[in-house]
Amino acid sequence: MSTNIKKALLGIIMAIVAISSLYPLFWLILFSFKDNTEIFGGNIAGLPSKLLWGNYKEALVNAKVSNYFLNSVIVTGVTIVATWILSLTSSYAVTRMIWKFRHLTLAIILLGLMIPLNSALLPLFIILKHLRMLNSYGALMIPYTAFAIPMAVFILTGFLKGIPRELEEAACIDGCTIYNILYIIIFPLVKPALATIAIFTYLSTWNELMFAVTFISDSKYKTITVGIQSLVGQYSTSWGPIGAGLVVATIPTIVIYILMSSQVQKSLTAGAVKG
Repeated sequence: MSTNIKKALLGIIMAIVAISSLYPLFWLILFSFKDNTEIFGGNIAGLPSKLLWGNYKEALVNAKVSNYFLNSVIVTGVTIVATWILSLTSSYAVTRMIWKFRHLTLAIILLGLMIPLNSALLPLFIILKHLRMLNSYGALMIPYTAFAIPMAVFILTGFLKGIPRELEEAACIDGCTIYNILYIIIFPLVKPALATIAIFTYLSTWNELMFAVTFISDSKYKTITVGIQSLVGQYSTSWGPIGAGLVVATIPTIVIYILMSSQVQKSLTAGAVKG
């Protein structure tokens, strides 16, 4: 088989994979412009007969999806930043500093990877209730950050071990403090790993439903996953606005991955390049 034929077959296969990956998003966009009559009338997969922009107005204004979207942005943004700060400082402490029980501390942190969310639901609810933190942003930010830290530390510790210590030694000779070393030397080098952490944390936080439903009952603090779920009526449901809400909820995921995909690829290939 010639090289040109192989390239052509590879191109066809990649085109099929790309189309199959993008079609659900395309279908969701079409779905968001339809009403129940068209959806249940046999045109669920075809082009809409009329673009119902009112579905987006219904979702964003009447159903308050815009408020839920803002709540999700606040909770997810703070969670990502808190995870960055806590995981980077913790990882640096256990990989670069010499102190007693540092290996034990790392093992305890990584044990968090083995704890399922379901098992922590009731204890967290009781703790947050006694602290009077239910129906607040903190009721979601704190658990989300706590569950994101083990994976972040796991990624960063492996990344930090590949950074030469000579860089920090030279910075110490020049008079840098440990905080300057962390910010000036280490932080720029671990940006690819931080981008990977940001995406993992974003996906687990933005799409989380169980904690959001249990800890938040006030519509003022509901996230977008809970808000879209509340659009489902007890007796009848307008599926067009729900599709519009899902499109709005999906857009940040696409944007973030496009902006950070190059950094994620660098983090995945960093080990191979250094080796």
